[in-house]
Amino acid sequence: MSTTARQRSTPRRWVYDYPRPALTVDMVVLAIAEHELRVLLIRRGEPPFRGRWALPGGFVNVRDDGDQGEDIDVAAARELHEETGLPPSEVFLQQLRAFGKPGRDPRGRVVSVAYFALVPEDLLPRVRAGDDAADARWMPVAELPRLAFDHDELLDVALRTIRERIDRDVRIAASLVPAEFTKAELRRVFEIVGGTTVDKSNFNKRFNRMIEDGIVIEAPGRRTLPRPGRPAKSYAFAE
Repeated sequence: MSTTARQRSTPRRWVYDYPRPALTVDMVVLAIAEHELRVLLIRRGEPPFRGRWALPGGFVNVRDDGDQGEDIDVAAARELHEETGLPPSEVFLQQLRAFGKPGRDPRGRVVSVAYFALVPEDLLPRVRAGDDAADARWMPVAELPRLAFDHDELLDVALRTIRERIDRDVRIAASLVPAEFTKAELRRVFEIVGGTTVDKSNFNKRFNRMIEDGIVIEAPGRRTLPRPGRPAKSYAFAE
């Protein structure tokens, strides 16, 4: 083989004058269970912070060949599936922001792109812990231990974001109710996420507007409630 042919068949490798930080994705996975907002945490089975609770996540796959590895959105979807067993197509998953303060990871300079995922209550029984976690639990956001790394800050930013957006982005509330829900269940999502009581009259007006606009549709059948009284009418969000 000629020298020219060898040069063409050998991928070009770049040499950088500056060190490259590692890149991770971290997941703030939220759900409503037993009338409270909960976050999925894993107990770390390996150092650093062995035994401490943390948000699920992992390193982005990076290679030195032509395609250079994973897209960060692909990495986030992969980590969500590995850590929960849920396919990303069934969960609202969105990028939050990057976190890259020096010293946030004792292993070296690590930049994390954080995502938040919203899981409806009827999918919770399908959630399982990833193989690399010593334990995994849905913990109430109001009763959390101190988390590893800077995950307390990641969680605070995610909670503030969804609380600011829930009134103007219907996807937030839609992602936290079952596929079929009652009007009271939807109102309770706004109350639990916002931490405030929602006026029933104002909510009914808003709910009726969502029906008029085709955002919410009636679902077949009625729900049987765990208390005396008439079954409640079921609704669903339009696709």
